[in-house]
Amino acid sequence: MTGSRAEAAYARAVTAFSTPTLDLLHGRFAPFVVASLTLLFTADRASVAVADAHAELGEVLDELRAAGYDDDRRLPSGSGRDVCRNWVRLGWLIQQIDDDVEVYRLSAHAVAALEISGRTGGGRTRVSNSRVRTLLDAVDHLSVSAEVDPVRRLARLYDERDLLDAEIARIQETGHADPADDEELLEEAENVLHLARELPADFTRVAESLRSMQRDVVAHLRRDERPTSEVLREYLQRAQDVMQSTPEGRAFAGALRLIGDPDRIDALTEQLRGLLGRPFARMLDGAQRAELDAIGRRVEQGVEEVLAAQRRASHVITGQVKTHDPLRDRQIDDLLRDVIAGLHGWSGPATVVDPVRSMPLIDLGHLRQTTSDIRPPRAPAPLADADDVDFLDHDTRAWGGPRYAELEEYVAGLGTDFDLADAFRSVPDAARRPVDLLGLLEIAHRNGLTEGAGISTVEALRPDGTSRRFAFGAVTARSTKEDSDDE
Repeated sequence: MTGSRAEAAYARAVTAFSTPTLDLLHGRFAPFVVASLTLLFTADRASVAVADAHAELGEVLDELRAAGYDDDRRLPSGSGRDVCRNWVRLGWLIQQIDDDVEVYRLSAHAVAALEISGRTGGGRTRVSNSRVRTLLDAVDHLSVSAEVDPVRRLARLYDERDLLDAEIARIQETGHADPADDEELLEEAENVLHLARELPADFTRVAESLRSMQRDVVAHLRRDERPTSEVLREYLQRAQDVMQSTPEGRAFAGALRLIGDPDRIDALTEQLRGLLGRPFARMLDGAQRAELDAIGRRVEQGVEEVLAAQRRASHVITGQVKTHDPLRDRQIDDLLRDVIAGLHGWSGPATVVDPVRSMPLIDLGHLRQTTSDIRPPRAPAPLADADDVDFLDHDTRAWGGPRYAELEEYVAGLGTDFDLADAFRSVPDAARRPVDLLGLLEIAHRNGLTEGAGISTVEALRPDGTSRRFAFGAVTARSTKEDSDDE
């Protein structure tokens, strides 16, 4: 009997020490791992971008190596990127995508290890009045909740009411409340910190349970072991009710009713800030005060972490159900198995693998540029002169571009210099359109013009009989082009 009990106890201890939590705390680099994870992840920083984590951990390694801590191999080898990837493999970090950014998060094992390390190195651990009362209150609440005898249940409630009435009467009679002494309040605060340290690991454990359930759902769906209709009905239901699919999820759903209300979180934050202003709070050290102030944020971040894992699991499962293709999945599985088998074939100690020094190039030859006539294309026919263009009717030409021929002939008879505005006012109505004003300005610019200080105003006529006024700087133009020497 003694041997069986000893063997069972030893087996439980072996199992416990094989978990990533105790593996982290009892490894050769445990102090470095705990210190680095504490620096990277804080109450206000639940996730770190992969690139940032690699750079920051590299700086930590460089500083510690420069300080001489690597003399007796107390630091791991490699870069920050190598160390982070090893921690992912050991189960201390979780790598995932958040808002299209690849990030690291602490696993539940790492959170628990940091909590144990912080509690052990955070000072004294004592059997305080506050901690014992918390235990007794919890047992009493459990006993009341499990009570089935209505007489006993009423008796307990009457006793509680009598105590409350007596306290109310005392305060009304004396006019003031007597707070507990500072030593007792300090014990209460330490108990609160002790309870709060366990929350991050609990939240992370729920999120990991949801991610594990997500992988299980997708794996079962890809195996296609049952009729598709049955698989769809079951897993669509699990996607809609993912929080009820695991024991941790069901427990969190119950806790969410207490702490999921934003008003309750705000009230908790205000209470904590009020406590930090009390005289007893000066007896806490700086780390304890910061930890007490961060409890509200930790609770809020933990709730958001679990809800984000729930949304992600629902999205992945629903997407897999919608795109489920058993034939394609089997082809991908076969291909992956072939690749893994090939890699195992290369992993032998005597295996020689020729390196790929350059990627092969495909020989495409000469591709045809056309699909019809293989003869080279001919040059396009020259453009016809404007005089050779046949318009459908008079209205079509009226809405066309400037009448350059008529305008040039008109300008040629104006003498050496002329005012462009006066010249435009004298143009026949058919050539006094807005576009003809632009044409006249173009001809004047080509022949040579001088800009004056005044402003000229003209009225142009559209083909539909409407008019429009234009204003521009006064221009004196020439009727013929200036000589090149003058230019």
